[in-house]
Amino acid sequence: MARRPRNLLERRASSRGERPISMSGIVWLASYPKSGNTWLRALLANYRSNAPAPVPINDLPLHCLSDNHSRPYVELSGKSEAELTPAEINRLRPAVHRRMAASQAEWVMVKTHSVLGALDGVPLITPDATRAAVYVARNPLDVAASFADHYGLSIDAALRAIDNEHNATPPAAGAIFQFLSSWSRHVESWRAADGLALHVIRYEDLHRDPVATLRGAVRFLGLGEDEALLARAVRFSAFDALAEQERRSGFVERPRKSERFFRHGKVGDWRKSLSNMQADALIDRCRSAMRALGYLTADGAPLA
Repeated sequence: MARRPRNLLERRASSRGERPISMSGIVWLASYPKSGNTWLRALLANYRSNAPAPVPINDLPLHCLSDNHSRPYVELSGKSEAELTPAEINRLRPAVHRRMAASQAEWVMVKTHSVLGALDGVPLITPDATRAAVYVARNPLDVAASFADHYGLSIDAALRAIDNEHNATPPAAGAIFQFLSSWSRHVESWRAADGLALHVIRYEDLHRDPVATLRGAVRFLGLGEDEALLARAVRFSAFDALAEQERRSGFVERPRKSERFFRHGKVGDWRKSLSNMQADALIDRCRSAMRALGYLTADGAPLA
């Protein structure tokens, strides 16, 4: 398989922009790992469900599919999970995406951590199955600290991983590999996708003003703007509430190497984990994307 994906989204739309989503197809909920994807899924699930109690975190897959589940690959191939090779998975990916896109009469939300590119000429994000995307970005300094805890790595190993253009998550029971690439390439691939209806959210803005940030997402998705529902979804999806659910019931998405999925969720928590030298080195390699997302001051220092 090719070691580095090239950036593409071959489908061309009449225009790119913040228009409400309609019709069928996949709306990707995309992010680099540990950037707030699960938090946003919880917010949207609680908003859309309009239920008097919080959506259980272990029910989130019912509200948002995931493109790394191995089951559709097993079903389409007729092979067991252990028999499927990475090359076979890669070739099956467009068919799996089209199957997801056709699973609902209207658009379907699907979580992905894949870079927007292609491997061996096969798109990691299938253009004709794609309707739009919501992208969640997070300061890579905080990503590194959380990535280390999540995958059981040292800080140095996590820093190497998120700066590696060949970075991929390994397959696991029930899950296929995901090609991530580096944090910078991941961010740039999604933000620069030509013809993609895209709404970008920063993790830090979810912290600063979760109601306004969620309002922007539901407006983009054409879900209306019910202020009472927005406030309740934010309350039901507060970090402490999600962490308490995990403490009581566990979380199916927690890796075995991690003691918990919901770690701290704070902005600027990297200062407790990274040395100044480690932070400066990562900033040097991610400077362009960090500046574009507003993570650096005018003189290049980290804002949080």
